[in-house]
Amino acid sequence: MAAAIVTAKLDRMDVHMLAGKAILALLLFRLVWGLIGSQTARFNDFVKGPRAVLAYAAGLLRPGKGRPVLGHNPMGGLMVLVLLAVLMAQAISGLFTSDDILVDGPLVPLATSATVKGLSTLHRLVADGILVLIGVHVAAVLVYLVVKKENLIRPMITGRKTVPTGADVAAPKRTPTAVAVAVLAAAAGVVAAVVQAG
Repeated sequence: MAAAIVTAKLDRMDVHMLAGKAILALLLFRLVWGLIGSQTARFNDFVKGPRAVLAYAAGLLRPGKGRPVLGHNPMGGLMVLVLLAVLMAQAISGLFTSDDILVDGPLVPLATSATVKGLSTLHRLVADGILVLIGVHVAAVLVYLVVKKENLIRPMITGRKTVPTGADVAAPKRTPTAVAVAVLAAAAGVVAAVVQAG
């Protein structure tokens, strides 16, 4: 995302488009991984209804700690869905975006001029929304670190989370790394095929 944002600002559209393709491949990977990946990465592990999200939010205001959550808590799960949806809208709209001068997304020739105009506008507008979402996400992680004394950064990097001693939490089931590599390769292949279709 940083590469996509910076290269767009610097008008390095060749690198921007490469970053966009990488983002789209990673998004496709994450969607599939949300279905077949390790337990804590699966959508059915962390996507909860509005009541669960509100109950979790209310619980944040009460002193003491609730039962530890190995993966995303209900609010974090909601943020994952929002980020995935917004990033997917951004990546897909980028395929159909044109500046009407020099740069066209790879699928512009397949769309009507009205569609290209609408998706180009969406692509520019959503970029600012992504920056806001990134800020909210980083702020939430920092609040957890400083206020709740819960490090969410380490588990994002290592995939392992420390839980309090004696906590009644079972180790999550893991999907082999080879499956992740295969899914990522397939996602990159799908993106390459779609781009070539243009």
